[in-house]
Amino acid sequence: MAKTISREIPLSEITLRRYEKPSKLSERELVRKLCLSIGLLQPGDSRDVIVDILYVLLRAKKQKKLLSSEEIEKEVIDSRKKQKLALHGIASSNIRRQIKRLRDIFLVEKVKNAYRITEFEDLSVIFEEKIEKFYLKSIVDRVKEYFESLR
Repeated sequence: MAKTISREIPLSEITLRRYEKPSKLSERELVRKLCLSIGLLQPGDSRDVIVDILYVLLRAKKQKKLLSSEEIEKEVIDSRKKQKLALHGIASSNIRRQIKRLRDIFLVEKVKNAYRITEFEDLSVIFEEKIEKFYLKSIVDRVKEYFESLR
């Protein structure tokens, strides 16, 4: 009889990858590398609509504009068409799921029924204050607890 192993569900997780220094890349390609660097996108993944969602929100940030999920969806479709990219992953449900992933790592926040880059802040500041000092620290602290428990 096969023994059933319970599935361990992490309370939180983050993937970090190191790539070459950013240089001579288009704005969308910079966003793509950022998504790869923080685990929002897997290497070789052709379904990269999260890149366009973040890209659209970054453009809206410059105008301090909040966008509804429907507006994000429309702008993502327009952006992908302009760049001659396949229209994969543009279903409303997937757009909302990808926005939630961006919210889960504190890059995007919901204000009433619209979304924006958190506090219209620079991404580097968000990374330092929300991800590095808070999210990543809590994960590293818990891993240390496991190491210390096994002395």
